[in-house]
Amino acid sequence: MTSDRTVDAYVERLPADQQRIVGALRQIIKSAAPSASESIKWAQPVYEAHGPFAYIKAHRAHVTLGFWRGVALDAGRGVLASSGSKMAHMKLRSANDIPATAIRQLVRAAVKLNRELGSPA
Repeated sequence: MTSDRTVDAYVERLPADQQRIVGALRQIIKSAAPSASESIKWAQPVYEAHGPFAYIKAHRAHVTLGFWRGVALDAGRGVLASSGSKMAHMKLRSANDIPATAIRQLVRAAVKLNRELGSPA
């Protein structure tokens, strides 16, 4: 794996405000799922435990935190948006607006679903 394919390298290329958002999300995810792996897949940071469960994607005006089984996550009712039948996400524009408690609950629930149902990929 080359250095330009690491999550740290991904973050370093972002504007400062998005670095703060992604940094906070990484800490929250790691604290809620300490055994999960973090890597670059599909050109974005992806978190896996029994398969992929979450991803982070920086866009021009926001950072997306998405969940493979987001629609099924009871803890995400009203927090996540979706136009599909499985994946759901939230858009974050400021590190001050991150719902840390809700994200921890979503991460734990997503890992549990992967453990019970297998990889969603």
